[in-house]
Amino acid sequence: MSTDLPPTDRRTVDPRRHQLAEVMQLPADQPVTMLNLLRYRDVADYSAADDLAPEQPISGEQAYRRYGAAATPHIEKAGAEVVYHGECGPTVIGPADETWDSILLVRYPNPKAFLDMVTDPEYQSMSRHRTAALADSRLIATTTS
Repeated sequence: MSTDLPPTDRRTVDPRRHQLAEVMQLPADQPVTMLNLLRYRDVADYSAADDLAPEQPISGEQAYRRYGAAATPHIEKAGAEVVYHGECGPTVIGPADETWDSILLVRYPNPKAFLDMVTDPEYQSMSRHRTAALADSRLIATTTS
């Protein structure tokens, strides 16, 4: 199911500053659950992270596992938890050409906890595994009503 984007196309993989600022508009005293839809590259693209690149090429899914292992301490430090991680099946409602390899739900105690984590320089450095892994993604902030 994986599809590759050119190495320089990060529009749907890395957040933009204004998108992160929108997260801070959510209720400050309520949990936020981040919905991740993930499409892996066939071969991870470490062209922007030579220092993290493995000796031999690996798949995007393998690179995402490296990201997950490195992200776990940051998630725990933020007081967050992985609620669900699983493989995606067929799209029932949605564009036929928009398919995903996996879904991940991570609940943070509040928007600030999420923002503090993703702006931490150590997190940003290791999150390049995520960038190398993904051909496309969606990260959607959700709250309870």
